[in-house]
Amino acid sequence: MIPLEGTGPLGPLLPDHPSEFIVGIVLIIIIFVVVYKKVLPTFEATYTARADAIRGGIERAEKAQADAQAALEQYRAQLTTAKDEASRIREDAKNASAQIQAEMRTAAAAESARIVQAGHAQVDAERAAARENLRRDVGGLATTLAEKIVGEALTDDAMSRRTIDRFIADLDAAPQQA
Repeated sequence: MIPLEGTGPLGPLLPDHPSEFIVGIVLIIIIFVVVYKKVLPTFEATYTARADAIRGGIERAEKAQADAQAALEQYRAQLTTAKDEASRIREDAKNASAQIQAEMRTAAAAESARIVQAGHAQVDAERAAARENLRRDVGGLATTLAEKIVGEALTDDAMSRRTIDRFIADLDAAPQQA
């Protein structure tokens, strides 16, 4: 059997030379210091940054959700307000329409009454004009007829007028009796 190096009474873990042990401890301390000073802060910074990013992401998500909820509530309030406004506008339009219709009916009734009154006035004026024309024409005819019956000319205007008036009065009375 060949003896192995470092196979002292404690086995292969103990170095054969104490300088190896010291160099090993110094290297472990150097590695520990390098890891502690350089690597560990980088890991800590990365861990903190990720934790902050996660916390910030959660906070941003919660804030965004709260903003969305507030926007939804505001939208619903605006929608309700818009519906109320639309309803009020429709009601105002109905009222205005009813008022305009009433005004138009009143104006139409007034115009109709004015037209009827103007028509009555025109009919009365035409009737009076026709009566005057008839009186003149009938008077002339009655005078001519009376002259032919009597055989002499009726030159007395007063007498002619009385004869014409009596004849027209008889004509006015005739349709009422029938």
